Amino acid sequence: MQHFAVIGNPIAHSKSPQIHAAFAQSCNIALQYTRQLADIDGFGACVADLRQRGFGGVNVTVPFKLDALEYADELSAFARFAGAVNTLQFTAGKAIGHNTDGVGLVRDLTVNLHQNLSGKRIALLGMGGAARGVLPALMLEKPAHITLINRTASKAIEMKRHMDLLRDEAFFVEQLGQPASTQFEARAWTIQNDDCVAGANTKFDLIINATASGLSNDFVPPKALQLNPGALAYDMMYGKQTDFLSWAAQLGARTADGWGMLVEQAAESFHIWHGVRPDTQPLLERS
Repeated sequence: MQHFAVIGNPIAHSKSPQIHAAFAQSCNIALQYTRQLADIDGFGACVADLRQRGFGGVNVTVPFKLDALEYADELSAFARFAGAVNTLQFTAGKAIGHNTDGVGLVRDLTVNLHQNLSGKRIALLGMGGAARGVLPALMLEKPAHITLINRTASKAIEMKRHMDLLRDEAFFVEQLGQPASTQFEARAWTIQNDDCVAGANTKFDLIINATASGLSNDFVPPKALQLNPGALAYDMMYGKQTDFLSWAAQLGARTADGWGMLVEQAAESFHIWHGVRPDTQPLLERS
């Protein structure tokens, strides 16, 4: 019996145990996957305890993705460029940090929701670990622009600087055949400022909510933002009609929650741990 867990705070809402149990059953793998609530300042202690108990790895959710980055001994390419970790693999005395969020989101958008991202304008709300995790994967899809929007402008500006530093890195040259600077643009706007988007192209094809507002119910609509016809609004939160999704629907957008992303990123984690990629369609159909 192999043991794995998802660590977060809060964590009672997580459906990851059910997802991994379904994957394990379909792949004929014996495992136990549990939820682990960690104190806000106790991530390292929680992981150390699980490793001592023989766990093979953990998924990491809000608010510990940056803690997991610092904890890891080694980082995958996506984790390194994302600057956040959502999957830890324990092997040969090391903790290897991965980030499957971006792969999961892009697969859900492009395969399950049939959204072509090439040449599109994308708005990303929130600058925490979830946003950092998905930005490199979004960049690889060659959108025309990715606009970073945050309640605190300084965090959006900091993220823009971080992504600007990565655009010419070898990772994107290897993946794209050219520097990502020819494919990516970020603009930092603050949500509360009515004038922050004045004179700019503010119409988007895709808007992604990477904030935790679905948990805290404190969503504040970005002002002066518009959506193109047929635009998709995507909330990484799943299992409820969030205020973000309701707001976007009032603007005429198609909407989707993060269930598909959760399933697809879990499948990527499962593959990292077990070397087998499970079929996600049965779980997606249950949503």
